[in-house]
Amino acid sequence: MQTRLLCEVEAGARRFPVWAFLLGSARADAPAVGFFGGVHGLERIGAQVAIAYLRSLVMRLAWDETLHRQLETLRIVFMPLVNPGGTWLGTRANPNGVDLMRNAPVDSPEPVPYLIGGQRISARLPWYRGAAGEPMERESAALCALVQAELLGRPLAVAVDCHSGFGLTDRIWFPHAHTAQPFGNLAEMHALCEILDRTLPHHRYRLEPQSRQYLAHGDLWDHVYLGATRGSVFLPLTLEMGSWLWVKKNPRQLFSRHGIFNPVIEHRHQRVLRQHIAWLDFVTRAAGSHARWLPTGAQRAWHEQQAMVRWYGRKG
Repeated sequence: MQTRLLCEVEAGARRFPVWAFLLGSARADAPAVGFFGGVHGLERIGAQVAIAYLRSLVMRLAWDETLHRQLETLRIVFMPLVNPGGTWLGTRANPNGVDLMRNAPVDSPEPVPYLIGGQRISARLPWYRGAAGEPMERESAALCALVQAELLGRPLAVAVDCHSGFGLTDRIWFPHAHTAQPFGNLAEMHALCEILDRTLPHHRYRLEPQSRQYLAHGDLWDHVYLGATRGSVFLPLTLEMGSWLWVKKNPRQLFSRHGIFNPVIEHRHQRVLRQHIAWLDFVTRAAGSHARWLPTGAQRAWHEQQAMVRWYGRKG
C-alpha cells in the first residue's frame, strides 16, 4: 500500500494533512474503485465507514490470498477524510466556511432550492459555494486531482463517497445533481444496480439519481464526471446514510449537533459500520469483474431503456 499527501489545511492554529491510500495494480488500463469520506465535517460516520473498510482490507492483506490476486488486476484508492479541518471544528463546511460539495464550477441551468442548492451570499450561511471566480478550495481540488490521476480514463472506475443526513432510508445517488437530465452512463448504472439486486437481494439501499430529490450547484462529482474521458466508464456514487432513522430511534440526538448526522449509541454505531462493508466489498468486486457485466451493443440499449423507465418514468 502507498500513502500520498495530497495537501495540508489549517484550522485555527492547527494544521492537518489530507491523505490518500492506494493499493493494487499500477497499470493505467486496470479498473479502479475509489472510496471517499468526511467531505462534510459534521458527518463523521462517512469517514468512519471508509476507514473501517480500509482497515478491513489492510488486515486481510496478511492472510487473504484471494485479495492478493484481486489486487493484481484492480486499483483501489481511499481518501477517507477529505475535510479534516471541518471535522476538527465540528462544521459541515471547511475552515474557510465553504461547503466542499457545493464548491465545483458547475452551475445548474434549472432552479435549485434556496440556500440548500448552494449560495454565494455569505460563508456565515450554510451551503456556501465560495466566491465566484475563485479557485476551488484545497480539499476540493485535491479530491478532483486524485480522481483525475487514479480513476478517470480506465475501462471502468467507480467512486463511492460516504455521507449521512438525508431521510429515513439509506440511498445511493448517482449523477446528475445539477440537472434532471440523465447522465451518459445510465445503462452501465442500471446494469450495476441489476447485479446488486441479484447478489444482495435483501439490501436496504434505494438507488436513484440525486436530481430526484433536489438539484444543486457546484457538485464535485458532476464536475469530475463531466471532465471524464469519453469512451471510458466512470460511475460516481454517493452513499447517503439516512440519519433521520437514528434520530427517530433516539430523539435526544436532536439536541446534539453531531447527533443529527451520526449514530450516537455505541451498538448502533457498530451496526452501521458493519452493515455497509458488504456494499463496499460488492462495489470492489464489481469493478474488478467489469468485463462480465458491463453491457454492450443491444444489451446496453436495453439497459438504458429500462433505466429511463425505472428512474425517469419514460421510455428512452
